Amino acid sequence: MTNDFSPSEPAEIRYMQPTRTVKEMDPDQQPREKAEKFGCGILSVPELWALILRVGTPGMPITELCRNLMHDNGNSLHKLERRTRAELRKIKGIGTTKSIQVEAVIELIKRYCTEEIPVNEPIRSSADIFERMRNSIGNLDHEEVWILLLNRRNQIIKDYRLTSGSSTASIFDLKKALKFAITENAEGIVMVHNHPSGGTVPSPQDDKITRDLKNGCDFLGLRMLDHVIVTNNAYYSYNDNAKL
Repeated sequence: MTNDFSPSEPAEIRYMQPTRTVKEMDPDQQPREKAEKFGCGILSVPELWALILRVGTPGMPITELCRNLMHDNGNSLHKLERRTRAELRKIKGIGTTKSIQVEAVIELIKRYCTEEIPVNEPIRSSADIFERMRNSIGNLDHEEVWILLLNRRNQIIKDYRLTSGSSTASIFDLKKALKFAITENAEGIVMVHNHPSGGTVPSPQDDKITRDLKNGCDFLGLRMLDHVIVTNNAYYSYNDNAKL
């Protein structure tokens, strides 16, 4: 973390020093000037936020505000992503505009990570499913159930969010899932949902909705390739564990 004060100074002297504005900093310490001279790759996460949010508040330059923003979230972008808009606004200096800007950047990050995997690449394994969905739902604070509809080459032709629930559960709508598959003339289906707790062990309810969808697909002559439970950094595959 960047520190504007020398660590050798006594605490009472450090606290007596006035807070500098960004303009009063050495040019090489100002985020915009550093980015122009050395590139954005050299900037810390708070400095990158300072470039985006731009303006601080009276008595608090934007660099300090952004250090506080990250500090209050354990210096973790994943924790910051889970903040609601109301929670962001409780952080000193983060008002309506800045909270929406933070949301917008997080959403851009998620869309960029999803876009890295071409849509027309076929699904070859549970790892492919995990990599496609982890940035969309892996770090959410509530459960969501999605289906991926595939053609005969296992390319994704459409994805649907079926339900969005609480931090512990969501409701699965079998009829809606099968209706989407029929409407899109899908040949195969993959079900994906997240566990906000971070664990990947399937629950009895997870087992039930898997059986229900598998039975529905068998009846309609559709292939159910997998049901994958996703977290931010791990996953569980029903197919890999021979439970389909």
